[in-house]
Amino acid sequence: MTDAPTPIGVLIIDKPLGKTSMDICGNIRWRLRQAGAPKRIKVGHGGTLDPLASGVLVVLVGKATKLQDRVMVGQKVYETGIDLAHISRTDDREGPIEAVECEPVTIERVREVLPGFIGTIMQSPPSYSAMKIGGRRAYDIARKAEDESQMPKMEPRPIRIDDITIESFEWPMLTLTVTCGKGTYIRSLARDIGQALGTGGMLHSLRRTRVGGFDIKDSVAPDDLPEQMTQDDLLPIPQGLLGQSSSD
Repeated sequence: MTDAPTPIGVLIIDKPLGKTSMDICGNIRWRLRQAGAPKRIKVGHGGTLDPLASGVLVVLVGKATKLQDRVMVGQKVYETGIDLAHISRTDDREGPIEAVECEPVTIERVREVLPGFIGTIMQSPPSYSAMKIGGRRAYDIARKAEDESQMPKMEPRPIRIDDITIESFEWPMLTLTVTCGKGTYIRSLARDIGQALGTGGMLHSLRRTRVGGFDIKDSVAPDDLPEQMTQDDLLPIPQGLLGQSSSD
Protein backbone atom coordinates (compact mmCIF):
# COMPACT_ATOMS: atom_id res chain seq x y z
CA MET A 1 0.00 0.00 0.00
CA THR A 2 1.33 3.41 -0.96
CA ASP A 3 1.66 5.84 1.92
CA ALA A 4 -0.98 8.55 1.82
CA PRO A 5 -0.17 12.14 2.80
CA THR A 6 0.39 12.38 6.54
CA PRO A 7 -2.88 13.32 8.26
CA ILE A 8 -2.88 16.35 10.56
CA GLY A 9 -5.55 17.15 13.10
CA VAL A 10 -7.27 16.53 16.39
CA LEU A 11 -9.62 13.97 17.91
CA ILE A 12 -11.68 14.43 21.08
CA ILE A 13 -11.85 10.94 22.56
CA ASP A 14 -14.02 9.78 25.45
CA LYS A 15 -11.42 7.50 27.03
CA PRO A 16 -12.98 4.44 28.67
CA LEU A 17 -11.98 3.01 32.03
CA GLY A 18 -9.16 0.50 32.00
CA LYS A 19 -7.26 1.94 29.04
CA THR A 20 -4.10 4.05 29.27
CA SER A 21 -3.82 7.26 27.30
CA MET A 22 -1.08 5.68 25.20
CA ASP A 23 -3.31 2.65 24.51
CA ILE A 24 -5.74 5.05 22.85
CA CYS A 25 -2.99 6.77 20.86
CA GLY A 26 -1.66 3.39 19.68
CA ASN A 27 -5.10 2.29 18.57
CA ILE A 28 -5.63 5.48 16.58
CA ARG A 29 -2.19 5.15 15.00
CA TRP A 30 -3.13 1.63 13.89
CA ARG A 31 -6.39 2.86 12.35
CA LEU A 32 -4.58 5.61 10.45
CA ARG A 33 -2.00 3.16 9.14
CA GLN A 34 -4.78 0.86 7.93
CA ALA A 35 -5.78 3.67 5.56
CA GLY A 36 -2.24 4.21 4.31
CA ALA A 37 -0.76 6.76 6.68
CA PRO A 38 3.03 6.53 7.15
CA LYS A 39 4.13 3.82 9.57
CA ARG A 40 5.86 6.38 11.78
CA ILE A 41 2.97 8.83 11.94
CA LYS A 42 3.05 10.75 15.19
CA VAL A 43 0.06 10.41 17.51
CA GLY A 44 0.14 12.04 20.96
CA HIS A 45 -2.23 13.45 23.55
CA GLY A 46 -2.71 16.68 25.46
CA GLY A 47 -2.73 15.47 29.06
CA THR A 48 -2.66 11.96 30.50
CA LEU A 49 -5.67 10.25 32.04
CA ASP A 50 -4.97 7.33 34.40
CA PRO A 51 -6.46 3.92 33.51
CA LEU A 52 -9.03 4.33 36.33
CA ALA A 53 -10.19 7.67 34.87
CA SER A 54 -12.47 8.27 31.90
CA GLY A 55 -13.42 11.24 29.77
CA VAL A 56 -11.88 13.82 27.48
CA LEU A 57 -8.55 12.84 25.96
CA VAL A 58 -7.36 15.26 23.28
CA VAL A 59 -5.49 13.21 20.68
CA LEU A 60 -3.13 15.04 18.33
CA VAL A 61 -2.11 13.63 14.97
CA GLY A 62 0.87 14.45 12.74
CA LYS A 63 2.22 17.98 13.06
CA ALA A 64 -0.53 18.75 15.57
CA THR A 65 1.54 16.90 18.18
CA LYS A 66 3.73 20.01 18.37
CA LEU A 67 0.78 21.72 20.11
CA GLN A 68 0.76 19.28 23.01
CA ASP A 69 1.97 21.82 25.56
CA ARG A 70 -0.64 24.35 24.45
CA VAL A 71 -3.43 21.83 24.98
CA MET A 72 -2.10 20.84 28.41
CA VAL A 73 -2.15 24.40 29.79
CA GLY A 74 -5.88 24.68 29.13
CA GLN A 75 -8.34 24.78 32.04
CA LYS A 76 -9.73 21.35 32.94
CA VAL A 77 -13.00 20.20 34.49
CA TYR A 78 -13.40 16.93 36.38
CA GLU A 79 -16.31 15.09 37.96
CA THR A 80 -14.92 13.15 40.90
CA GLY A 81 -16.13 10.85 43.66
CA ILE A 82 -14.15 10.89 46.91
CA ASP A 83 -14.39 8.08 49.50
CA LEU A 84 -13.93 9.67 52.94
CA ALA A 85 -13.93 6.35 54.82
CA HIS A 86 -10.80 4.87 53.22
CA ILE A 87 -7.23 5.74 52.27
CA SER A 88 -5.05 4.15 49.63
CA ARG A 89 -1.33 3.94 49.05
CA THR A 90 -1.98 5.13 45.49
CA ASP A 91 -4.65 7.65 46.58
CA ASP A 92 -7.18 5.82 44.38
CA ARG A 93 -8.84 2.40 43.98
CA GLU A 94 -5.67 0.82 42.58
CA GLY A 95 -4.74 0.34 46.25
CA PRO A 96 -3.91 -1.24 48.57
CA ILE A 97 -6.91 0.27 50.38
CA GLU A 98 -7.30 0.69 54.14
CA ALA A 99 -10.43 1.58 56.12
CA VAL A 100 -10.15 4.61 58.43
CA GLU A 101 -11.87 4.77 61.81
CA CYS A 102 -13.47 8.20 61.96
CA GLU A 103 -16.72 9.93 62.74
CA PRO A 104 -18.89 10.86 59.76
CA VAL A 105 -18.75 14.55 58.92
CA THR A 106 -21.62 16.79 57.86
CA ILE A 107 -22.02 18.59 54.55
CA GLU A 108 -21.71 21.84 56.50
CA ARG A 109 -18.24 20.78 57.61
CA VAL A 110 -17.33 19.92 54.02
CA ARG A 111 -18.49 23.36 52.92
CA GLU A 112 -16.25 24.94 55.56
CA VAL A 113 -13.16 23.07 54.34
CA LEU A 114 -13.43 23.30 50.55
CA PRO A 115 -12.71 27.05 50.15
CA GLY A 116 -9.22 26.38 51.49
CA PHE A 117 -8.47 24.46 48.31
CA ILE A 118 -9.52 27.18 45.87
CA GLY A 119 -6.93 29.50 44.35
CA THR A 120 -3.22 28.92 43.95
CA ILE A 121 -2.28 26.32 46.55
CA MET A 122 0.64 24.01 47.30
CA GLN A 123 0.00 20.37 46.42
CA SER A 124 2.18 17.25 46.76
CA PRO A 125 1.77 14.87 43.80
CA PRO A 126 0.89 11.24 44.58
CA SER A 127 3.80 8.90 45.26
CA TYR A 128 2.43 6.73 42.46
CA SER A 129 2.69 9.29 39.67
CA ALA A 130 4.77 9.92 36.56
CA MET A 131 6.68 12.77 38.22
CA LYS A 132 10.44 12.33 37.93
CA ILE A 133 12.73 12.18 40.97
CA GLY A 134 16.43 11.99 40.17
CA GLY A 135 15.61 10.89 36.64
CA ARG A 136 13.29 8.09 37.76
CA ARG A 137 9.50 7.96 37.66
CA ALA A 138 7.98 8.24 41.13
CA TYR A 139 5.77 5.21 40.54
CA ASP A 140 8.82 3.06 39.72
CA ILE A 141 10.41 4.02 43.06
CA ALA A 142 7.11 3.50 44.93
CA ARG A 143 6.51 0.05 43.48
CA LYS A 144 9.93 -1.14 44.63
CA ALA A 145 9.62 0.37 48.12
CA GLU A 146 9.53 -2.27 50.86
CA ASP A 147 8.29 0.14 53.54
CA GLU A 148 7.21 3.75 54.02
CA SER A 149 10.79 4.96 54.50
CA GLN A 150 11.64 3.97 50.92
CA MET A 151 8.69 5.74 49.33
CA PRO A 152 9.56 8.72 47.10
CA LYS A 153 9.48 12.12 48.78
CA MET A 154 7.10 14.28 46.77
CA GLU A 155 7.81 17.99 47.13
CA PRO A 156 4.79 20.33 47.18
CA ARG A 157 4.39 22.59 44.17
CA PRO A 158 1.96 25.37 43.28
CA ILE A 159 -1.19 24.45 41.37
CA ARG A 160 -4.39 26.39 40.63
CA ILE A 161 -7.94 25.33 41.45
CA ASP A 162 -10.56 27.73 40.12
CA ASP A 163 -13.74 26.19 41.50
CA ILE A 164 -15.07 23.24 43.52
CA THR A 165 -18.79 22.50 43.46
CA ILE A 166 -20.48 19.89 45.65
CA GLU A 167 -22.75 17.75 43.48
CA SER A 168 -23.84 15.29 46.20
CA PHE A 169 -22.81 14.02 49.61
CA GLU A 170 -23.92 10.83 51.33
CA TRP A 171 -21.37 9.61 53.84
CA PRO A 172 -18.79 8.47 53.01
CA MET A 173 -19.08 9.46 49.33
CA LEU A 174 -18.50 13.08 48.31
CA THR A 175 -19.10 13.98 44.66
CA LEU A 176 -17.50 17.17 43.32
CA THR A 177 -17.01 19.07 40.09
CA VAL A 178 -13.50 20.54 40.06
CA THR A 179 -12.28 23.24 37.66
CA CYS A 180 -8.50 23.55 37.70
CA GLY A 181 -5.30 24.37 35.88
CA LYS A 182 -2.39 22.35 34.56
CA GLY A 183 -0.62 19.91 36.87
CA THR A 184 -3.44 19.42 39.38
CA TYR A 185 -3.71 15.88 40.74
CA ILE A 186 -7.31 15.12 41.69
CA ARG A 187 -6.02 12.08 43.60
CA SER A 188 -3.98 14.42 45.78
CA LEU A 189 -6.97 16.72 46.20
CA ALA A 190 -9.07 13.78 47.44
CA ARG A 191 -6.35 12.83 49.92
CA ASP A 192 -5.88 16.39 51.15
CA ILE A 193 -9.61 17.09 51.56
CA GLY A 194 -9.83 13.99 53.73
CA GLN A 195 -6.90 15.11 55.85
CA ALA A 196 -8.49 18.55 56.32
CA LEU A 197 -11.72 16.87 57.45
CA GLY A 198 -9.93 14.43 59.76
CA THR A 199 -11.29 11.48 57.78
CA GLY A 200 -10.05 9.12 55.14
CA GLY A 201 -9.73 10.43 51.62
CA MET A 202 -9.13 8.60 48.35
CA LEU A 203 -10.29 8.94 44.79
CA HIS A 204 -13.18 6.61 44.02
CA SER A 205 -14.05 7.82 40.52
CA LEU A 206 -12.80 10.42 38.04
CA ARG A 207 -14.18 11.68 34.76
CA ARG A 208 -12.70 14.60 32.82
CA THR A 209 -15.37 16.56 31.01
CA ARG A 210 -13.36 19.42 29.52
CA VAL A 211 -9.83 20.33 28.47
CA GLY A 212 -9.56 23.95 27.35
CA GLY A 213 -12.11 24.34 24.54
CA PHE A 214 -12.51 20.58 24.08
CA ASP A 215 -15.74 19.33 25.69
CA ILE A 216 -17.03 15.83 26.43
CA LYS A 217 -20.22 16.55 24.44
CA ASP A 218 -18.08 16.69 21.28
CA SER A 219 -16.17 13.49 22.02
CA VAL A 220 -16.28 10.08 20.36
CA ALA A 221 -15.74 6.64 21.89
CA PRO A 222 -12.75 4.72 20.49
CA ASP A 223 -14.97 1.81 19.41
CA ASP A 224 -17.02 4.19 17.25
CA LEU A 225 -14.02 5.22 15.15
CA PRO A 226 -13.72 3.73 11.64
CA GLU A 227 -11.21 0.90 11.26
CA GLN A 228 -9.51 2.85 8.47
CA MET A 229 -9.08 6.49 9.46
CA THR A 230 -8.15 9.26 7.05
CA GLN A 231 -7.76 13.02 7.15
CA ASP A 232 -11.55 13.30 6.81
CA ASP A 233 -11.99 11.61 10.21
CA LEU A 234 -9.93 14.26 12.03
CA LEU A 235 -10.99 17.65 13.30
CA PRO A 236 -9.00 20.67 12.11
CA ILE A 237 -6.70 22.33 14.61
CA PRO A 238 -8.71 25.14 16.28
CA GLN A 239 -7.48 28.59 15.28
CA GLY A 240 -7.50 29.64 18.93
CA LEU A 241 -5.03 26.88 19.75
CA LEU A 242 -2.73 27.89 16.90
CA GLY A 243 -2.64 31.48 18.17
CA GLN A 244 -2.33 30.62 21.83
CA SER A 245 0.88 31.28 23.72
CA SER A 246 2.29 28.18 25.45
CA SER A 247 2.89 30.31 28.52
CA ASP A 248 -0.84 31.11 29.05
